[in-house]
Amino acid sequence: MQLSRKAEIYLLVVTLIWGSTFVITKTSLDQASPLMFLGVRFLIASLIFGAVFHKKIFASKFKPGKAAIFVCLTLFIGFATQTAGLKFTSASHSGFITGLLVIFTPIFQVIIEKKFPNRGVWVGVTLVTIGLYFLVNPSSELSGDVLFGDFLTLICAIVYAIYIVYLDIASRETDIYQLTFYQFITVAVFSFAAAPFFETPFLTSDTDLWTALIYLAVLATIVTTFIQTRFQKDTTPAKAAVIFTMEPVFSAVLAFFVLNEMIGLTGIFGGTLIVIGLLTSELSKS
Repeated sequence: MQLSRKAEIYLLVVTLIWGSTFVITKTSLDQASPLMFLGVRFLIASLIFGAVFHKKIFASKFKPGKAAIFVCLTLFIGFATQTAGLKFTSASHSGFITGLLVIFTPIFQVIIEKKFPNRGVWVGVTLVTIGLYFLVNPSSELSGDVLFGDFLTLICAIVYAIYIVYLDIASRETDIYQLTFYQFITVAVFSFAAAPFFETPFLTSDTDLWTALIYLAVLATIVTTFIQTRFQKDTTPAKAAVIFTMEPVFSAVLAFFVLNEMIGLTGIFGGTLIVIGLLTSELSKS
């Protein structure tokens, strides 16, 4: 199998797992504050990954370049804003808005890598903007909390786009095991440090909560971050972003069946426009 095709299959698996995390996180935030939840999730991931791969991680001194530092910091900011946003908005809204990273990725490629998008990207941006309007539907009676959650998630999408571009650079310059491990450590430490300033920290001993944390730590953190860090460099950021467009679709379907979330006909229309816009933007580069 061609290396790039193999990488793209692995990234699709990552996207499937990511789609499930919106529902799981949403249902867990009644039993934990967002940053405490995030800190414990990534602490578990750090301990397990460190125990399994300690020889590879500590075989040499970690010397992060600029790209690696940006990768670690943007991963924390992205997860923090997404998790906090899920406290206020729905899992389906969060999934679709997070998917906007596909539009922001080529924009940051212009800024960071001086790669200019073609006309198809701007068509995609227009469709996504219209779709986001219908998804959020400001004329409807959405509460201020939901709109605040949507806004935090929009920041998350922007930051994740920066993360994807810098990950493409850092994964070529830095040992994969070290880069993965220090991403986990950064998110855990910064989450615990920030928690007292941005929330009232709490974490229950509920069995369902800890089952969710272990699932998220092992499958949705260790496995997905390692696969993305290992295989994204074998394809292009644009192709990776195309694959990631399926994440909001998976999250919306799961939110419907698990949480009975209804986004209505206007929301479905907006979500459809977003997916079409994302695909138009990225496939125009092929």
